[in-house]
Amino acid sequence: MTPFTNIRALIIDMDGVLWHGNSAAPGLVEFFQTVREQKLKFILATNNAFSTPQQYVDKLANMGVTVDVSEVMTSAMATAMYLASQIEPSQTRVFVIGGDGAVNAMKERGFILTGYYEFNGPNSKGPGADYVVCGKDRGINWDKLATATLNLRAGAKLIGTNGDTTLPTEYGLIHGNGAILAALEAATGGVKPMIIGKPEPIMYQQVIAKLNANLDETIAIGDKLETDILGAIRTGIRSLMVMGGVSSAEDLAKSEYKPTWVMQDLRAVTQALLTQK
Repeated sequence: MTPFTNIRALIIDMDGVLWHGNSAAPGLVEFFQTVREQKLKFILATNNAFSTPQQYVDKLANMGVTVDVSEVMTSAMATAMYLASQIEPSQTRVFVIGGDGAVNAMKERGFILTGYYEFNGPNSKGPGADYVVCGKDRGINWDKLATATLNLRAGAKLIGTNGDTTLPTEYGLIHGNGAILAALEAATGGVKPMIIGKPEPIMYQQVIAKLNANLDETIAIGDKLETDILGAIRTGIRSLMVMGGVSSAEDLAKSEYKPTWVMQDLRAVTQALLTQK
């Protein structure tokens, strides 16, 4: 096995690694105690765009772990940051499918948010959107999908905060944001999204810059081969896969790409951090 050494910065996935639904992963508190004691830099980086950073902070607090909002990065934040680097937010209209996490991220960057049935076409209720940003949305409904479809058919660009087709919960795997994107692609005759979250390297690169870390001292910890692990490979950093989340041992055996390390759970990760040279 590759030696577990020279680890100074962590990019840590949340769903499937720190918790399953509302159930904390075994060893969660001890893991963060070790990270703090060893003065490791870290960012909690999730493809889940639904919640705000503060909501993630509150969720961890309920599990006995204290983190700061500055230590959280969601794919919604990464999307807003990326778009703001490419276009002028104050002159860009965006229709958002997503929860508070996506809506707030776009607002905080200064984008103009559009409402239901505002699109560039006949019988519109207002000017249309330049972009449709789509993230996990527990309140997804007919009107949201219809408005997004109308805007995309009128020429708006589709941005997916992430493309995850599944999401781990305490009940098992359910549909993820990729399922919503698939519905929009079907409804628009094939409009495909630009994906910002993992496995694209954009969010990992943003996090590494925020941590002011070097590639060779940074590792990504995740549970999903096709997002967490592939994203790390594309970014040029090492990766650690925690079992018990989305990807199984069978998935790992079949995969053309592999994580640097595989560990059973957070308790094993903690032990490895304590003994790293």
